[in-house]
Amino acid sequence: MNGVIKDIHLGDIIVKSNIRARKLTFRGKPGSIQVTVPVGTHKSEVLSAIEKLRPKLASMKERVTRRSIDINYRIDAQFFKLSLITGQRSQFMAHSELGKTEIVCPANIDFNDDKLQEWLQKVIAEALRKNAKVILPQRLSALASNHQFDYKGVKINGSEGRWGSCSSSKSINLSYYLMLLPAHLIDYVLLHELCHTKEMNHGTEFWKLLNKATNNKALALREELRKYKTGL
Repeated sequence: MNGVIKDIHLGDIIVKSNIRARKLTFRGKPGSIQVTVPVGTHKSEVLSAIEKLRPKLASMKERVTRRSIDINYRIDAQFFKLSLITGQRSQFMAHSELGKTEIVCPANIDFNDDKLQEWLQKVIAEALRKNAKVILPQRLSALASNHQFDYKGVKINGSEGRWGSCSSSKSINLSYYLMLLPAHLIDYVLLHELCHTKEMNHGTEFWKLLNKATNNKALALREELRKYKTGL
């Protein structure tokens, strides 16, 4: 089938059949979501898949429609600041130091270019990664020492689905998008994952442990964190 499915929350979902397709594949596009389906797929199958994947599709749409990066784009977080300025050269340049990144842009550049937007996203993501690899492991180590937690190791990734995670082997993963949060919320996420080294679920004992580590502010900090989202 080919056509457009109108969804009140997700907007236009463009359906395209492809003879080489073996399964339904969803992709975010500016202004819509596109799904490639095998030839002969019935509309009901697509509708069923949309319902099952609705949260992920909503997140996908949000990432595609996020704010474009232009000369006025700024990040002014506590541990990471970024700005764009107009330079005299015909090529882009990026200057980075711990806590600060500056992108020098050619004059009269077209920020509507999709490839340019993709490149700028990668430059900013890489700057976040470099800063996160310096700051987050140090802070995690300090908090673990202060609160008597033991963990195996820490890795920094670019997850846009979660701020952090902890494995059963006590290995902690942290998203470099944590660098966009205020310091007290970064600490909350790190303490959350450290608590999982002792309590792997989110049961009563876990929240008792996290409350103790946050001076009985765990639930309030959780609510505050929900105002923020991973990604640029």
